[in-house]
Amino acid sequence: MAATIKIWLHAFRLRTLPLALSSTFLGSFIAFSHDKFSWEVAVFAVLTTLFLQILSNLANDYGDARKGTDNEERIGPQRVTQSGMVTMKAIKRMIAVFVSLSLISGLALIYFGLKQLPFYIAVVFFVVGISAIYAAIKYTMGKNPYGYVGLGDVFVFIYFGLVGVCGTYFLHAGTVDPWIILPASTIGLLSSGVLNLNNLRDIENDSKCGKKTLVVRIGSKSAKFYHLLLVLVSVIFSVAYTIISYKSPWQFLYLLTLPFLVSNVKTVLQNKVPVELDPELKKLALITCAFAIAFGLGLVF
Repeated sequence: MAATIKIWLHAFRLRTLPLALSSTFLGSFIAFSHDKFSWEVAVFAVLTTLFLQILSNLANDYGDARKGTDNEERIGPQRVTQSGMVTMKAIKRMIAVFVSLSLISGLALIYFGLKQLPFYIAVVFFVVGISAIYAAIKYTMGKNPYGYVGLGDVFVFIYFGLVGVCGTYFLHAGTVDPWIILPASTIGLLSSGVLNLNNLRDIENDSKCGKKTLVVRIGSKSAKFYHLLLVLVSVIFSVAYTIISYKSPWQFLYLLTLPFLVSNVKTVLQNKVPVELDPELKKLALITCAFAIAFGLGLVF
């Protein structure tokens, strides 16, 4: 039993969860700073985000194994399907479990966040929620998965950034603040940076297996410059939002993460051995989460 639990925890890829939670944390912090915070929304937003991220990880494990992208030449953590630790049938059942959990938690989130608003808004959020479940599955599963044609960065930017931050804020506040698109874009860009690192690490194997990620399409050299742009623009957007909404110097607290971002970019630009980028994925994911929390705390102080 303990061994089985350990295998599934490995399949869930817990190290990816802080990055996924960054948008939820930031949206909730901004709402709190505007005196429009709901504990029910915060709790169910976190749960829904966790369920969706684990669903995405499981679907990715299954999809890459089916397509042969996960093999002996792949760099990075061992996948449970390709290694034979779980069967295709078992992981499909677990995918179904997390689709159900995402749907149930998402419906609770919509109820607590939108029960005082017109019904059509709830319908819109339900459609967005279904699209998030679909996006989590479709990255590598099924025919023509978008992760295999170089669109992963776009979907990560939309769901980890715009939908995650702006959607969470709206569920708390029931109103729209157009300026929030700036910090939302910051989280989306940094999250795309994590995916870019993943694809830089796997460029050789992905290319051999026909997985045409953006990195495979534009090449390693251009992808490193792209990484620099992602980080640079993310910081510019945050500084712009801080200037626009300035009330206290505490709002620049997130700049404490800047040395770590610079170090990450420097490592990527100088890298010549793809496997050495693997630790940078975890680092950038944690930096992004720390950035979101520091940004939020700066608004609250």
